[in-house]
Amino acid sequence: MAAHSSIAPLSVDLLVKVLKGTIFHPFAAAMILLCLLALAMLWSALLAFAWATFVSLLCVASAVNQRIAHGIPRQVNLDEEVIVITGGASGLGLLVAKIYGMRGVTVAVLDINDMQDPENYGVSFYKCDISDYEQVKAIARKIEEELGTPTVLINNAAIVVGKLLLDLSVDDIQRTISTNLLGPFYCLKAFLPAIIRSGSGTIMNISSVIGHLGAAHLSDYAAAKAGLSAMHRSVSAELRESHPEIKTVLITPGQLGTALFHGVQTPSNFVAPIVELPEVAMEVVDAIDRGNGAMMGMPLRRPGNADFHREKCHY
Repeated sequence: MAAHSSIAPLSVDLLVKVLKGTIFHPFAAAMILLCLLALAMLWSALLAFAWATFVSLLCVASAVNQRIAHGIPRQVNLDEEVIVITGGASGLGLLVAKIYGMRGVTVAVLDINDMQDPENYGVSFYKCDISDYEQVKAIARKIEEELGTPTVLINNAAIVVGKLLLDLSVDDIQRTISTNLLGPFYCLKAFLPAIIRSGSGTIMNISSVIGHLGAAHLSDYAAAKAGLSAMHRSVSAELRESHPEIKTVLITPGQLGTALFHGVQTPSNFVAPIVELPEVAMEVVDAIDRGNGAMMGMPLRRPGNADFHREKCHY
């Protein structure tokens, strides 16, 4: 994995963010129009007016599309939220748990691995193997008794074996599918009834772009993540009809800058850059805080073929 730098490398995501904050921002387009009018540059002002109108219509269309796809955002009161994060003892889950814990939000972290000093982050830790449905059900009851009714579930836990298909043992395949796909199913079965009872909530699934592209040495991981994305879409459709107050968020990041993807090389740092944890964590927190439903990919664009490959790597 490439060494981290304090300077963000040029990537398609960075380029799009700059454009959205400048010439594709309604305020910036309006300011350009006003400046041209002040300089009495009428023909240029007409072009600027057309551009400002186009950009404004794009923003309106985006807002309308968001409302049609995901409905009205739910009202979020962080003092009353109970957030459950699977795989929260390390990586992305730990960072999100820290953010909410430091903000005084009630957070329950589920992980098969021990969490170091959860009280320092203001969160509660529950040791749990999410591939075991009975454990998940028991922990769900315990969380509701000790912390209150869950309102947010973040299905984040995942494992990577990192072997060629022919080198995978049956146990390897079962562990990957059980953790990365069946685990989210079990957590939804265990926690969704309580979230529905709360009257409002958010279901978030952390999938992966590899579930769409596939990648060498990751056949089991890719299959599980593809299944998770498909499950998310189906559950979202069910909730839109029966419980529209429950918002669903699907995040499909590319290669994360974590130990989970140690040894994985991307085909291009421009179209498939390493996605840093703080960037993903900010999107996770923002989506929950706003009460929106969403389907987000990071990076914005993906390569047309699966050129990801793994160097020597052991898990």
